[in-house]
Amino acid sequence: MPNRALVLGGGGITGIAWELGVLAGLAAEGVDLTAADLVIGTSAGSLVGAQVASAASGASGTSMQDLYAAQLAGYGVEVAAHMGSGLLLRYALTLFLSRDPMRFRRRIGRLAVGAQTMPAEERLGVIAALLPSSQWPERHLQVTAVNADTGEFRTFDRASGVSLVEAVAASCAVPGVYPAISIGTGRYVDGGVRSGTNADLADGYERIVILAPVTKAIRPLLGVDAFVPRLRERARVVTVSPDVAAKAAIGRNFLDPARRAPAAEAGWAQARAVAGPVRTVWE
Repeated sequence: MPNRALVLGGGGITGIAWELGVLAGLAAEGVDLTAADLVIGTSAGSLVGAQVASAASGASGTSMQDLYAAQLAGYGVEVAAHMGSGLLLRYALTLFLSRDPMRFRRRIGRLAVGAQTMPAEERLGVIAALLPSSQWPERHLQVTAVNADTGEFRTFDRASGVSLVEAVAASCAVPGVYPAISIGTGRYVDGGVRSGTNADLADGYERIVILAPVTKAIRPLLGVDAFVPRLRERARVVTVSPDVAAKAAIGRNFLDPARRAPAAEAGWAQARAVAGPVRTVWE
């Protein structure tokens, strides 16, 4: 049976920062999650996953301390975005009217495809600038996305024949905020349209650590709690989500790069508190 899986959930720009803070803080405590046999990334977690897997593969400038320092250094190529009240209302109505998961995903997909966003090429450029390499890492990385037209859930890895930049951009394509990404004959959006973590992909692994910036969900979306009981039947599992201080640092707009440094620092601080439980599962 494969041994260790690291699951990295969605949570926007601040979720990226918090996760990297936690990972770097854990590394400083002697808990190296980059040694995972499988890294699963959803939305923001796909970007972190690509960075973590690249670090494990020895890519230059990708140590956890380097990645953490980059979160403290400034805004970089990210620009502020937000989910306005109109978009949130459309999300709520779609949830209310679509209790069937596939129907929900197709409706959200139509919303995403019809939205006025930055051009896809511009978004791909942003993602490329955030990745340490455009090549898939040697470490097993799975990136999640949803087909905007069919609602089909999809994972991409180095054997999929899809570029890493396209896969991560698709997984990070928050519907109505960022453009759907064309891959082959399909158009793909955020893997979080199915679940914020898609932690069930770690089934079969013996030791599982889940970083979940967002834990709750309204059906047909699947929160992390939908998967953990089943995973625990056969594996050691620990879930880490933002504590009170981290939630305050992250703030209300998870797409605000101005909150990036505080979120990263809060993740680092939280790592000291969770290092014991994480070490017990991981080692």
